[in-house]
Amino acid sequence: MELDLNNLQTKDFYYDLPQELIAQTPAEPRDHSRLMTLNKKTGELSHKHFYDILDYLNPGDCLVLNDSRVLPARLYGIKEGTGAKVEFLLLTHKEGDDWEVLCGPGKRAKPGSRFVFGDGLMTAEVIDIVDEGNRIARFHYTGNFYEILDQIGQMPLPHYITKPLEDNERYQTVYSKEVGSAAAPTAGLHFTPELLDAARAKGVKVEFVTLHVGLGTFRPVTAEKVTDHKMHSEHYYLPKKTADAINETKKNGGRVIAVGTTSCRTLETVGTKYGEIKECDGWTDIFIYPGYNFKVLDGLITNFHLPESTLIMLVSALAGYDHTMNAYKVAVQEKYRFFSFGDAMLIY
Repeated sequence: MELDLNNLQTKDFYYDLPQELIAQTPAEPRDHSRLMTLNKKTGELSHKHFYDILDYLNPGDCLVLNDSRVLPARLYGIKEGTGAKVEFLLLTHKEGDDWEVLCGPGKRAKPGSRFVFGDGLMTAEVIDIVDEGNRIARFHYTGNFYEILDQIGQMPLPHYITKPLEDNERYQTVYSKEVGSAAAPTAGLHFTPELLDAARAKGVKVEFVTLHVGLGTFRPVTAEKVTDHKMHSEHYYLPKKTADAINETKKNGGRVIAVGTTSCRTLETVGTKYGEIKECDGWTDIFIYPGYNFKVLDGLITNFHLPESTLIMLVSALAGYDHTMNAYKVAVQEKYRFFSFGDAMLIY
C-alpha cells in the first residue's frame, strides 16, 4: 500500500488482533519466548526463539538497553474522613515528596483532600490539578519512601493483563536498576543474565541508558491524523560509557541495536538534539513515525504493539510500513503472543 507521508492516518496502523493472543503471563524461562526476525531491507521474516538472538548479533555490535526499574506504583487507600476507597497511580516524581498521580475516582481527589494508604504507613494530600486531570499529591511518611512503596504498592500492569502477577520481578528486566518507571520497558524482559554474558563473550558491547517509562506509552492515539497526536514527555539519561561505546561502534562500522522503543527514543532524541551521541539527560517527547530519518539506530528488538499505537508507528518508521504490517499479519496467523508479556521481534 502506498502511504501518503504528508497525510498519515491513525487508521493506517490498524490490524485485527484476536483477544486470545494477548499474553497474560510471561514466558518461562524468559528467553524461551518466540522471536520473529524482520529484515528491514527485504522484508524477509523468520521464526525463532529469543535465545537464538545471538545468531543475529555480530562482534562489534552495540546493544543498548533501558535499565529503568518499575515502581510498585499502584496504591489503594481510603479518603480521610469518609473512608471512601481510592486508587492512586504514581506517574512522575516532581520534587521532594510531590508526585504527579492519576486518581480514581477523580472526583474524590480535589485539592486539599487527604488520603491514607497501607493502614497509615503513608498519607497524601492533593495540592493541585494539572494536565488531563492528573493530580499533584504530597506524600507524608516516616522512613524511606521507596521501601514503604515496596510494602504497600502493587505493580502497575497494563489494563489488558487481567491475571494477577505471582512474582513482581517478572515485570522487571534482570538488569533493572534506576527506579522510576510507571511501566516496564518490556522488550528487555526476554533477556537472562546468561544471554547477556554470552553476547559480551561474542564481542557485542552491552550498554545502558535510562528512560523512565510513563503511562503515556499506553495512551491511545485519538487524533485521526497522526501528526495531530501530542506525545507524552519522559525523562532520560545517557551515560558517558554508553555514548563512548556507541561512538566507537559507529566508527568501526558496527551496528547500534536498541532493546525497546524507550532505548530507541532516547538515542534518537540525543542524536537529533545534539547531532552527536554524548553524555546528557533531559526530557523527550520525540514522536517517530514513517518518514522519520534515523540518526543512530541500525536495529531494534521490540515486542508486538497495540493497533494504532505510537509504538507500531515507530516500528513502521524503521522497518518500512508494508514490511511492518505484513509482519503483524503473519504474527497473528502464526499465533505469536502480543503486548507486554508477549513474544519479541528483531528488526535488523
